[in-house]
Amino acid sequence: MGERAVLAEVADLAAVLALHAALAADPPAGVDELVPAARTVLVGFDPARTSADAVRSWIVAAAGTTPDAVAPGPLVEVPVRYDGADLDDTAALLGIPVADLVARHAGAEWTVAFTGFAPGFAYLVSADWPFDVPRLTQPRTRVPAGAVGLAAEFSGAYPRETPGGWRLIASTDAVLFDPDAADPVLLPPRSRARFVAQRARVAAAAPSAPGSGASGGRGTSGGGDAGDSPSPPPSPSLRPTPEADSPPALRVLAPGGFTTVQDLGRPGRAALGVARSGAVDRAALRIANRLVGNDEGAAGLEIALGGFGARAESDTWVCVTGAFAEVRVDGRTADAYAPVLVPAGAELQIGAVRAGLRCYLAVRGGVVAPVALGSRGTDVLAGLGPAPLRAGEGVRAGDPASPIPVVDAFPWSVPSTVIDVRITAGPRADWFAPSAWPTLVDAEWTVSTHSDRVGMRLDGPPLERTRHDELPSEGMRPGAIQVPPHGRPVVLLADGPVTGGYPVIAAVTDAALDALAQARPGDAVRFRRA
Repeated sequence: MGERAVLAEVADLAAVLALHAALAADPPAGVDELVPAARTVLVGFDPARTSADAVRSWIVAAAGTTPDAVAPGPLVEVPVRYDGADLDDTAALLGIPVADLVARHAGAEWTVAFTGFAPGFAYLVSADWPFDVPRLTQPRTRVPAGAVGLAAEFSGAYPRETPGGWRLIASTDAVLFDPDAADPVLLPPRSRARFVAQRARVAAAAPSAPGSGASGGRGTSGGGDAGDSPSPPPSPSLRPTPEADSPPALRVLAPGGFTTVQDLGRPGRAALGVARSGAVDRAALRIANRLVGNDEGAAGLEIALGGFGARAESDTWVCVTGAFAEVRVDGRTADAYAPVLVPAGAELQIGAVRAGLRCYLAVRGGVVAPVALGSRGTDVLAGLGPAPLRAGEGVRAGDPASPIPVVDAFPWSVPSTVIDVRITAGPRADWFAPSAWPTLVDAEWTVSTHSDRVGMRLDGPPLERTRHDELPSEGMRPGAIQVPPHGRPVVLLADGPVTGGYPVIAAVTDAALDALAQARPGDAVRFRRA
């Protein structure tokens, strides 16, 4: 799966749980991520510290020593009300009374096979559950947070309001995902769960026993843990800081096309359903930060399409990189890719982008925003991080890391409207006809208007598949090129989902992702084998 991950495929979910347990027991240096899914475990690694061959050898060795039985994870009791909108229809579809459906669901012990779709969304399986439940033919555009549903062999609960096609049979008030908590996900992979009925819909539903923890909140741990599990206090990084209480460095006058706070993201949390996120063009953010004396991972502003304006509340050094746009301070042209002083009271303007898509604005000291799971950045798919900036908001800055470097000129170029992107073969290239790979690399693809931080959709000739069966969900990475049934490729970007069910024909190299971040609707993309 690209240069930084290997996908290990096994026979079934039981083998996934066993392999994941074996790999998690003793990961070698350089392995930084394990993402279990329906039939696979994705192993992410740092190529500077290990190699794909070494990772493959380690996976094979671990699989060869996997015990037949995997030690059970902690048991979490999830309080539920069997009041789902699809409860009656699902029982009728399965040919059983509603009372039996409730009793079977509440009586089963479930195991988290993997997470995905959204942070904290657990795919639960059980040997006590005999049903294969078809998804809705027309997915809902809005499924409320806490809804408990069924799909195929799985049960799961929605941590936040999202679209979804699962059949809803219950609801819970348990907090399934809390980015401020020490353990943000209530149901991580390999943990066990029981659904405890708070208010039985029918007499056959198992009532909650006194002290069972069916009182809302984060749920409770069973299997030897006594009492409720209190929510931990906020992380120190989320408590008020001097920088957060200080006057803003800039006051937003015009937020531009779409402006968010971004740093280098949240790597290493995909097993919890949390994407890397962060700046789509990481190189541009790193450069902007270095040019004003910040650590390269400091938070800045990502401004899509330009059109940004702000007034300096105090003397403030800034730097603009990324897409090509006119930069002005109080009406006078200023340089991009260079530190610029904006005096107190002066206005900073970034015009509409002329080439490229995303500008990056670094503020000396770094942008101060609340930290969620180790990052100040905004993940638009997961709803993590601060909301997009609005007019009137203040942008606060922290303490500088180092002096502003003395740089006469920084080499940069205007983003091209035709972008060459290096790719490697993906794990599901064999799902496609022999003509698909030549089509992928020979065609000139056009960036669709339906592209955002989650993924880039490309228009062009369809890539023919030889296999049309449904692919069980498996781990995904930024740069994965998925091909939905219509045959046009979709490149996952920073906020893309951590698991997906479309086959990946190829993967964009890590270096090429930054160039791809500047492709705007209507631009051309050409793929080249790395």
